[in-house]
Amino acid sequence: MATVILLNGPGSAGKSTTARALQAVLPRPFLHVAMDSFLAMLPEALQDHPDGVAYLPGPDGTAVTLGLAGLRLIDGMRAAVVALADAGNDLIVDDVLSADDLTDYRVRLGHHRLRVVGLTAPLPVLEARETARGDRMAGLSRDQVGWVATGMGCDLVVDTSTARPEAVAVRIAAALCLS
Repeated sequence: MATVILLNGPGSAGKSTTARALQAVLPRPFLHVAMDSFLAMLPEALQDHPDGVAYLPGPDGTAVTLGLAGLRLIDGMRAAVVALADAGNDLIVDDVLSADDLTDYRVRLGHHRLRVVGLTAPLPVLEARETARGDRMAGLSRDQVGWVATGMGCDLVVDTSTARPEAVAVRIAAALCLS
């Protein structure tokens, strides 16, 4: 039975940096599975395309929609997470999940030790990080704050604006009894 730490939060909440920091503090190896790595697998022609991943700017932020290829990709990512865990790998998965998405992970990973950590920060912090990164469309965080399930069904919720990733990782490891 593998341990899967699911880091969930809006864009720029610090999921990837926290995952790398967790890898450094955990006493055994955990693989980092990043949603962004899977999205990067799509051909350039399906980036910002209705059949792949489309970005729709609006007054409440930039919404992300998935077309058929995007939906297949995300389904494949979740199947890959299960396959990696079934092979005995401990995992840190960073993803952006709604309540339904979280339920899907719980069903798929029901035979493993799933720990869900919500990562969050105040919207002005998320937007400042989004701008500083330079690799995100403006407004992604604003849209995602409204629907990402960072508090529902989480074992722990951490505000990443109050501590460096290393400290957040130590807190998560201790709270989940993994250190």
